[in-house]
Amino acid sequence: MFTTAMSGLKAANADLGVTSNNIANVGSIGFKGSRAEFADVYSSSILGNSSTAIGSGTLLTNVRQQFKQGAFEYTDNNLDMAVKGQGFFALSSSMDVFNPTYTRAGAFGLDADGYITNADGQFLQAFPVDERDGSVLSTASSALQSLQILDAYGTPAPSSLVELGANLPADASVADLAGTFDPSNSDTFHNTTSTQVFDTLGNAHSLQMYFVKTDDALNMWDIHYTFDDSAVTTGGAASASVQFGTDGSLITPADGLVTLDTITPANGSDPMDLQIDMKSNDARLTQFSAPFYVSQLSHNGSSTGRLSGVEVDEGGLVRAKYTNGKARYLGKVALADFTNEAGLKQMGNTAWAESTESGEARHSEANTGRLGTIASGALEASNVDLTGELIMLIKAQRNFQANAKSIETGNSLTQTIINL
Repeated sequence: MFTTAMSGLKAANADLGVTSNNIANVGSIGFKGSRAEFADVYSSSILGNSSTAIGSGTLLTNVRQQFKQGAFEYTDNNLDMAVKGQGFFALSSSMDVFNPTYTRAGAFGLDADGYITNADGQFLQAFPVDERDGSVLSTASSALQSLQILDAYGTPAPSSLVELGANLPADASVADLAGTFDPSNSDTFHNTTSTQVFDTLGNAHSLQMYFVKTDDALNMWDIHYTFDDSAVTTGGAASASVQFGTDGSLITPADGLVTLDTITPANGSDPMDLQIDMKSNDARLTQFSAPFYVSQLSHNGSSTGRLSGVEVDEGGLVRAKYTNGKARYLGKVALADFTNEAGLKQMGNTAWAESTESGEARHSEANTGRLGTIASGALEASNVDLTGELIMLIKAQRNFQANAKSIETGNSLTQTIINL
């Protein structure tokens, strides 16, 4: 009796321990609850009679992990990720040697070198991709690499062409102006617009354009240019002259190109040669009976871009965007699955490692085969049902008390026998 009751106490204690651990981790991101499993114990003998066998108690056979989906908690961090469906994020403690652990806790951020890591400094693993179109280069486990997001991207490219699409109002008149053109006096020009251009060092400069009508009958306009508030000449002249036909289209210059005289920035960068294209397919300068408006104003230069944002799609493709308008694909987050995920070895910090019971990890892209999708800006909460666990806690406590009562009864019987 004592041995049987003791086994019951041990079982109830184990049940209490498993349930308490579940309750303690109800707030742990990516945590998966466990269930204690028990079996009865019988002594067996070749000559034994099963109809009169008395059980010898119970024993803990397994603490089975429950990998059902947890609820999503949404965040403002695009690097936070949650797996919807099957799969685990692959992590490595080293960039040089793939030493994997697996997790459902997708709370990620950047370390000092721009690598995507978790709070323990483990590196998120991804498949390499073509940075231009995001196509995956290899899905082999040996190709897995740590994901790094560079804070700066792109070599400075000086601007050489500005495309201008705008409409100058046909009803503008020379009589509207008050004297000789002066960029500081808005009464001496009809309209103005500006754009940024970049020098050879990637520094931004302001290119301002002022439109002055010079002949009402011939539809002639002068365009004055300033670079960082300093006048720029075209062919040695203070301005470029343009003319429109009766249909409002640009007829002079015929090719729509104005070449500015060489500009030498004051910051020591190389001289710049700029052309203004006013007759391209996407940008045309016109004179219609409509207000002044700008439909296109773009340039072909760029600076070194600073990181402005990161996107992760449901397939795990990571794309970084930069302030120079450029973007690059960095990698595709790998997911792993196992033949028997309940056999994974728990490592703590809501991480697991493969074992002989789980089988080897199979790494693949999200949303392929059995693997689920990835939700960016979300975290998977613990899958523990707190109400259910509290009920289990009461049940385990009563089991413990009942087995303790069995020992007390057995002790009372023993004392009675001794006192005979």
